[in-house]
Amino acid sequence: MAKIKVVVVDDSALVRSLLSEIINRQPDMECVGTAADPLQAREIIRERNPDVITLDVEMPKMDGLEFLARLMRLRPTPVVMVSTLTEQGAETTLRALELGAVDFVAKPRIGVASGLQQLADDIVDKIRIAAKAHVRRLPAVNTATAGTASTPSGASVRSVVSGAPASSSPAAPIRLSTEKVICIGASTGGTEAIKEILMQLPADAPAVVITQHMPPGFTASFAARLDSLCRIRVSEAHDGERILPGHAYIAPGGKQFSLARSGANYVAVVDDSPPVNRHKPSVEVLFRSCARVLGPNAIGVMLTGMGADGAEAMKEMRDAGAYNIAQDEASCVVFGMPKMAIQAGAVHAVLPLKDIARAIMERVAAAEVRHRI
Repeated sequence: MAKIKVVVVDDSALVRSLLSEIINRQPDMECVGTAADPLQAREIIRERNPDVITLDVEMPKMDGLEFLARLMRLRPTPVVMVSTLTEQGAETTLRALELGAVDFVAKPRIGVASGLQQLADDIVDKIRIAAKAHVRRLPAVNTATAGTASTPSGASVRSVVSGAPASSSPAAPIRLSTEKVICIGASTGGTEAIKEILMQLPADAPAVVITQHMPPGFTASFAARLDSLCRIRVSEAHDGERILPGHAYIAPGGKQFSLARSGANYVAVVDDSPPVNRHKPSVEVLFRSCARVLGPNAIGVMLTGMGADGAEAMKEMRDAGAYNIAQDEASCVVFGMPKMAIQAGAVHAVLPLKDIARAIMERVAAAEVRHRI
């Protein structure tokens, strides 16, 4: 079997050496070149035709986001970003995912031995996933600024969007049942998939609970970015808070997120319980609680991602009366999680990403009609 060819782009010689060593220790991959800046990288990529590129953001001669935008416009290639675990690094990484990067890993801290094996496992796992990912060509218009364009405040975006709903949104206002809860699980490629769905939901949509595989330090920036773009309010989930319509709650990185009942209300449970299926947060944890707490009031959605996290719990949701949707293979970056949910018999409908929000709202509207009758 041919090895996965990887090019490492980073301005630190120590990081290039470390990543090259980690990659070359794997029997199924090979570092075929390294570059200190995007200009060197351009020539190496042309010569070596890599399957995957690892890319630092902060580099001399050309900003990593600008390089990524050009790459995805002219020569779409799976990219794994190497990001610093800071608020600034999180913002930049989210913009990189918007531009087409498959995933990201934490930048190794030189001189700190603890966690190095975890980093090695993380980077090689994500390179393997990226090598199989479906990457798409970035549109030619505004590619250099797509990830860095200024974003209006959340209020101004909401007022603009509320006045002119997207064509893929429901055509007319719908009075919604406050009992329904939309339950979303995602991993690789999920940040953009979640954004596409949430941006189509009306301000009075049912509550949305989300587990997206992400490390600590990134989910707060992710939630804030979505909150600035969507009509519903988006935030990290906090332990004990009430789950309300018109709001989306994202599992905090490094924590487990589930639902519980408090009288007639649903509330968030955020705790430090162990990883499940190697994930923290885990879709399995959220979906299992949705099966138990929500029953037929849940609408489950499994989006792009590698592995099987959440598949069995989604089957529990279906058995409890939930209606479940999986993203189709053609629109997934990685089809693993939806595929496993489908194989588990957990799914009622398999849909392209662009159609999922509409299907959710149609399901909610139909339930409201039945309730009135």
